[in-house]
Amino acid sequence: MFIHNFKYSLKTLFKNKSLIFWTFAFPIILGTFFNMAFSNIESSEKLEIIDIAIVDNDDFKSNEVLKTAFEELSDENNKDRMFNTKYVSENEAKDLLDKDEISGYLLVDGEDNKIVVKQNGINETIFKYVTEEISNNAKIINDIAKREIEKEAISGNMNINYEEIYKDALELIQNQDVNLKDISNKNLSYTMIEFYTLIAMSCLYGGILAMASINQNLANMTSQGKRISVSPISKLKIVFSSILASYLAQLIGVAILFVYTIFALKVDYGDNLLLVILLGIIGSLSGLSLGLVVGTCLKTNENTKTGVLLAVTMLGCFLSGMMGITMKYIVDKNVPIINKINPASMITDGFYSLYYYDTLDRYLFNIISLLIFSGIMILISYVSLRRQKYDSI
Repeated sequence: MFIHNFKYSLKTLFKNKSLIFWTFAFPIILGTFFNMAFSNIESSEKLEIIDIAIVDNDDFKSNEVLKTAFEELSDENNKDRMFNTKYVSENEAKDLLDKDEISGYLLVDGEDNKIVVKQNGINETIFKYVTEEISNNAKIINDIAKREIEKEAISGNMNINYEEIYKDALELIQNQDVNLKDISNKNLSYTMIEFYTLIAMSCLYGGILAMASINQNLANMTSQGKRISVSPISKLKIVFSSILASYLAQLIGVAILFVYTIFALKVDYGDNLLLVILLGIIGSLSGLSLGLVVGTCLKTNENTKTGVLLAVTMLGCFLSGMMGITMKYIVDKNVPIINKINPASMITDGFYSLYYYDTLDRYLFNIISLLIFSGIMILISYVSLRRQKYDSI
């Protein structure tokens, strides 16, 4: 009976065009629109090579740190190239700036590094910041060199090779490991959260399947439910096989969406594919449990139940950032408890933590939260189902 009802429920779900649209087609359509809307946003904001000039005077020529740094940052073969640098006289630099051919120029005057710009902007700020960082490194190199020279002098060495000491100090700074560890994906994208919420929506939309399956077994909803209610068969087996069929159909829908976004839309979910799949499976369980609660607790017709479930799902996705990526931050900052109990936010945050962080603490927290949420919803559904009695059928 279990296998028979499982197959019957699965066939019934796939023959329901409305259910298939909301759980299979709609997320794919929405994902396509997301890709069309957001694909060019970040490319238009991509940082371009900044045109600058450096006054090629004696002070600059004698500053090995500045020379080496700007040569590296202006090298056409350097993948991290930032500047297109011209080495000119001060008058030529002023003329280039007046003609808006450069964002600014650097004038080295003794130990002072003067950045001259015509206006304030992103390029000018970056130029100023990079120069300040190079200057700070130069001071560190000078301090290291001075300490080494003092050591040599104290030890009685009168033949100090100053050039070699400064060269070693420069190499020491250049060869140091970066203090800030880059743990982000190589194609870091703030629009990824839109696709995270899309997956979350697809997982929760699977609740429509679970709700439809449970409705088939309720005596106050369908003729089949009336027959089941009076038949001498295990109600638990019938209900469980129907729910299992809806869960399988839901996982198929989520899998199709994953395949479509990865191969057709070129969405990168990171390197932890198995953990991404696990999150999708558990997220689908939370959607199923939500559908069970709506199906068992609301005493109304199927269309109203579907409307309530869709409204709850879309509200959850909205609060997790689907209609605006800043909404999730606003909710987390002002009313954090909402996203702590919002399954869409848990799923979204789980993907977010996998993509942006190198530890699994936050990911595991979301996994456990989803399991707890699912367990509570299933328990409520079970209690509600057990308490249902009918005076007449």
